[in-house]
Amino acid sequence: MRVAEAYRVAVTALRANGLRSALTMLGVVIGVASVVVLVAIGTGAKREVEQQVQGLGSNLIIVVPGRLEFGSAPTKSRLELGDADRLRRATGQEVAVSLASGETVRFGTRSAFATVNGTNAAVSRVFVRPVARGEYLRETDVDTRRRVAVIGPELVTSLFDGADPLGRTVSVGGVRFRVIGVFASVGSSVGGSRDSEVHIPITAAQRLFGDARVDAMALEAPTTEDIPQVRKQTLAVLADRYPDEEFSAVTQDQILGTVGRILGLLTTVLAAIAAISLLVGGVGVSNIMLVSVRERTREIGLRKAVGARQRDVLLQFLLEAVLLTSIGGLVGIALGIGGSLGLAAAIDQLPAVITWWSPVLAFGVSAAVGVFFGVVPARRAGRLDPVVALRSE
Repeated sequence: MRVAEAYRVAVTALRANGLRSALTMLGVVIGVASVVVLVAIGTGAKREVEQQVQGLGSNLIIVVPGRLEFGSAPTKSRLELGDADRLRRATGQEVAVSLASGETVRFGTRSAFATVNGTNAAVSRVFVRPVARGEYLRETDVDTRRRVAVIGPELVTSLFDGADPLGRTVSVGGVRFRVIGVFASVGSSVGGSRDSEVHIPITAAQRLFGDARVDAMALEAPTTEDIPQVRKQTLAVLADRYPDEEFSAVTQDQILGTVGRILGLLTTVLAAIAAISLLVGGVGVSNIMLVSVRERTREIGLRKAVGARQRDVLLQFLLEAVLLTSIGGLVGIALGIGGSLGLAAAIDQLPAVITWWSPVLAFGVSAAVGVFFGVVPARRAGRLDPVVALRSE
């Protein structure tokens, strides 16, 4: 039997039972669409994090207390503001500091919850964080504990309704701060919106939060080649200062590697869970094909009586199974791509990136499911005795 003729007969058989064929394909459609959507979301999240980390600046070294590893417990910081001066003298580089907390920011009757970050003037030189209007914090603001703030554009919209906030006074955690600058918009990241941050002097933040610690510090090496040396000097200063403490000085590449592994593992697990639908769909295909073999026993006997070989009958039913799963795979790919783009458009903080390999892999798996689960019914049909088959009712 020619493949073209077998294909025509397979299409005719599937069309003759259109509703049953559609319901059989449904499990494959759901499985393939789920795989495409979850892989797209996972890939988009990974790319978004990479862009956010790379957009912070170049040649960065971020210092945090404890061992920065996946699964490790957080460590309470013992870093102090004076440690930034020690690192600056030892390395010759600017040192940015950070002490962050979530606080309610109010202006008049309006309020918004924001990330309040106590920093110093070096932040504007170490990180890439442009100010659209006004100015950033200065060293004198830190030294004198001035209650001034630089706010994100989202807070301008939610608190001031588009009015100019410069010179206005906002309440941060119940304490009044004067707005001296507005950040340029940098968009949202997977962990939240950076456009809703508030930066205040680190000394004012320590008084506001009632804590003299510093959560983290950051340095910028002059060149990529200088990163190992600056990192070594940083850890040596901290080891001398805190001999019984452990610190991590991580680079952007290390952060990207760790986050990439975590998101990659998460994407793989989610895709594997979604692929269970393909397994369920394959079982459904096998079940329906077995029913089809039973219903068409006389047809099989007639074919074999007029000269059809066992492999011709096997090819016929195997092709029907593969056609079912392949059509379901194509429909699932279309729904998966449409669903991914729709989610990305509807939810700003849920990026989705369609990679070429995920639809190809999903279609290949769906076709393989048809072959795997279609073999048993096809072999059963091919082994039927023509005489017995013709006698069946």
